[in-house]
Amino acid sequence: MPTADPTSAILTRKELHQLTGYRRAAEQLAELQRQGFYRTRRSRVDGSVILERPHYDAVCAGASKPANEPKLRPVTRKRA
Repeated sequence: MPTADPTSAILTRKELHQLTGYRRAAEQLAELQRQGFYRTRRSRVDGSVILERPHYDAVCAGASKPANEPKLRPVTRKRA
């Protein structure tokens, strides 16, 4: 696990390398998404991987993505 730098809003390249074991952005992105960091994305400017520290902390603490399940009402039948 990378050592946290509380002053930075995103993980550094070194932290991403320690977390994934990869140096290339495409491989880092795939590995991070496999590990459950679904908000990870690539920068439009330079193509680097962006992983926000609050999201990293939440996933590591066990917070999960809310279930995307439909809200169903109970079936009511009209009586004849």
